Amino acid sequence: MSQHPPPPGARFNFAQHLIERNVARAAKAAYIDDQGSLGYGELAERIRRVGAALLACGVRREERVLLLMHDCSDWPVSFLGAMYAGIVPVAVNTLLTADDYAYMLQHSRAQAALVSAALLPTLQAALAQPGHELKTVIVSRAEGALPQGCVGFDALLEQHAPLAAPAATGPDDPGFWLYSSGSTGRPKGTLHTHANPYWTAELYGTPVLGLTENDVCFSAAKLFFAYGLGNALSFPLSVGATTILMAERPTPDATFQRWLGQAGSVTAPKPTVFFGAPTGYAGMLASPKLPARKDVALRLCSSAGEALPSDIGTRFTAHFGVEIIDGIGSTEMLHIFLSNLPGKVRYGTTGWPVPGYAVELRGDDGRAVSDGEPGDLYIQGPSAALMYWGNREKSRETFQGGWTKSGDKYVHNADGTYTYSGRSDDMLKVSGIYVSPFEVEATLVQHPAVLEAAVIGVADAEGLTKTKAFVVLKQDAQASEDELKAFVKERLAPYKYPRVIEFLAELPKTATGKIQRFRLREREAKS
Repeated sequence: MSQHPPPPGARFNFAQHLIERNVARAAKAAYIDDQGSLGYGELAERIRRVGAALLACGVRREERVLLLMHDCSDWPVSFLGAMYAGIVPVAVNTLLTADDYAYMLQHSRAQAALVSAALLPTLQAALAQPGHELKTVIVSRAEGALPQGCVGFDALLEQHAPLAAPAATGPDDPGFWLYSSGSTGRPKGTLHTHANPYWTAELYGTPVLGLTENDVCFSAAKLFFAYGLGNALSFPLSVGATTILMAERPTPDATFQRWLGQAGSVTAPKPTVFFGAPTGYAGMLASPKLPARKDVALRLCSSAGEALPSDIGTRFTAHFGVEIIDGIGSTEMLHIFLSNLPGKVRYGTTGWPVPGYAVELRGDDGRAVSDGEPGDLYIQGPSAALMYWGNREKSRETFQGGWTKSGDKYVHNADGTYTYSGRSDDMLKVSGIYVSPFEVEATLVQHPAVLEAAVIGVADAEGLTKTKAFVVLKQDAQASEDELKAFVKERLAPYKYPRVIEFLAELPKTATGKIQRFRLREREAKS
């Protein structure tokens, strides 16, 4: 596979691009969700019907539509249907509050919403707040009568013939928005182009993961995440693979059910490629229902969202004989740009730059740092977002010329790999030396009694920063504070061990499952 795929032409519509790639696969299953299968031929027709329906509802080119939907086949149909018509879908997290959606409706000036029936009450609560411009609510998988002002998804599609031709968009035209899951402040509307998902598939999905039409993909990360969007839409549809979609939360039991060939009440092929996150892998390995190697069909697993501790990757591979390809991506870059490689995995690192992307590590002075020294990670590549909508200050801070500042700190190793050192605002300087919270956390979770750990800096009586760890133990497991301190001291430089350890029942997390260290810092400030 060439590392230099051809750029899109002057006229490029991502939805049309995917339709054209799969013309010969009309009868093949593109998606299997909890209720059934959708073939590539029907997928193409429904995409074009959604485009026609949105235009008929009065939504104009480049206007936004909110996409608030659990993972099912209506999700990619809606997302790509909007793009086919030159309309901009705004894919949002299904785990947020009515206040969050009210902000997003107002901020995006969405003209219509495509929503799962189960999420309609939350959307209606958001619509009760002033400031939005929404005119149409289209409800997916609705049963029974709908509230006034709402229309059923299938009923609306039946009213409109497929759109004859796609909007004449170009590769740099607005394609879709994703909201960042920022740890503080309002989420930022990240504006991506029609070409950006093309680049992630051509640079990562096909050449790095080696996806082909013979694969069956299943992503625990939902479609509204940048990670999940590539895993379950851009990548598989680019090669004609089949994708399993799951509406429910990706608990270990729900994940195992899909691995074993059940999609809800529907029998499905077993996934060959699974996309997860470190927290999920840890939970699966701790589950008494972990399937045997012989009962699954996995050939490869992917991990992103936060760095994968070496111990989790090693234990997973020992059990299943399958590598976890750990990488880092971002909402701003759309998908993974730094990754381990199949057959070339260095657990404990995030691997090497994906061909087509360049990375640099810079110090506070903006200059490159030396190997072994933590630096801010900057990325250059063709899938970078255009900007944050309506936020010039943050846009300039993040998108600096051809480079994107990730907000992560990394160390460059002698073998060319990169090791995660934490978020830029999470790095700790203890006795004048940088300490990576992640390094301490990754060591703590190697203890057989520890399920999760989060490390922050706290001020001692002299106002100096010391490390404190918050630990969640596995069910029925026991460990003392002194035992865990000694465990870390044996494995890391002595100055890195946590001076205080507090045991919690659970750690605060974002809706995307990332640990919120700032919540722990707030907790400490109040104590």
